[in-house]
Amino acid sequence: MDDLRSRRGWHWLLIVPVVVPLLTFLYNGKDPRLLGFPRFYWLQLAFILLGVATTAFVYQMTKDAPAAKSGGDQA
Repeated sequence: MDDLRSRRGWHWLLIVPVVVPLLTFLYNGKDPRLLGFPRFYWLQLAFILLGVATTAFVYQMTKDAPAAKSGGDQA
């Protein structure tokens, strides 16, 4: 039960990719430009990468460990 509770805490990190794009001061402007694109456009792609990375990290931290296989005991 304690293992379940410790894994459940990692799910709070999934709030990060939801809240960060709501912070409008991050992309309220044209500069700096990246490859000719204003900050708004390339930052939207960065938000997608943030969401993917956060989701993958939380998945890795919360997935169940594979069950130990017994040598010859098959049911």
